[in-house]
Amino acid sequence: MAFRAPFRSMATTARQSLKIGMLPADGIGREVLPAARAAILALGSSIPKTEFIDLAAGFEHFTRTGTALPDETVNILQEECDCAMFGAVSSPSRKVTGYSSPIVALRKKMDLYANIRPVTSVAAEPTGKPSVDLVVIRENTECLYVKQETQTVTENGKEARATRLITERASRRIGEMAFKTALSRPRKHVTIIHKSNVLSITDGLFRETVRAVPTLPGVDGRYDEVTIAEQLVDSAVYRLFREPHIYDVMVAPNLYGDILSDAAAALVGSLGLVPSINAGDSFVMGEPVHGSAPDIAGQDIANPLAAIRSAALMLRHLGYGNGADRIEKAVDQVIREGMVLTPDLGGKSKTSEVTQEVIKRI
Repeated sequence: MAFRAPFRSMATTARQSLKIGMLPADGIGREVLPAARAAILALGSSIPKTEFIDLAAGFEHFTRTGTALPDETVNILQEECDCAMFGAVSSPSRKVTGYSSPIVALRKKMDLYANIRPVTSVAAEPTGKPSVDLVVIRENTECLYVKQETQTVTENGKEARATRLITERASRRIGEMAFKTALSRPRKHVTIIHKSNVLSITDGLFRETVRAVPTLPGVDGRYDEVTIAEQLVDSAVYRLFREPHIYDVMVAPNLYGDILSDAAAALVGSLGLVPSINAGDSFVMGEPVHGSAPDIAGQDIANPLAAIRSAALMLRHLGYGNGADRIEKAVDQVIREGMVLTPDLGGKSKTSEVTQEVIKRI
């Protein structure tokens, strides 16, 4: 079965050209984004004439300039681009004065409130059924990622606190995205991930708001076919590894969704295979799930398939389904044949060699 995107959202307008902002950022982002670009160009007339706009962002840019996300980058995305591709960011685990993750900031500034991460295995035969076929839909603007942290010194030593923000508006929007996605898939099933047995106020609000989406004014039975389940986040991780087939669409607050989608990548072999899009109501940005992998950066061995798949997701979200199908089928063929793969998948091929193998099939 071909790798399947979760849904189609933004209708195609009569574009004469397609302007795509390209933000490679850090580490292997600079190696995998050219692969995504090459795959898009290989589509030829399947999509409008495409212009790529190179834009600056990232921790390495911060170390040179003191700015991780230049205002110019945001302005160009908002005023000139139809969509964007983001590579990877090297956010340090230690506190660096003045630095904040550019991808987190971009999601907020562009109101890309949904991070949509399909995790699908490639069946042994083109007509076969994948053993894993789920979508993690992660709220992208709130939770602990609002980065409101304080540290004080008490008689017992240092004390650190973080504010967790969950709002009804954000929970409703991500819930609507989850139900819309489920409606477009064969199983039509949504699992709400939470920890409201402990965090009864914040996770309780998320859970209640998402559950209420089918009863919102104006919905009028649109989601009657969608079944709803709930799972505590800790048991969801356990069952994800033991019974991945029980999940179809998983919807979660920001932190839980981040953890679950990375864990789900282990089910299909590598983070280097898992794509995502950051979607809002009027803009979409593709982003491979993997990080900047500084240990292999510059060696031409990074897996480009997640970035290529993210480009396909982005195009499908814009309405270019035929082009997305061609990319996804080409990636599936390369994985299924298993002859040209990067080391993370047990192969010995270079990033550039895998990219060329996909392009030949597109």
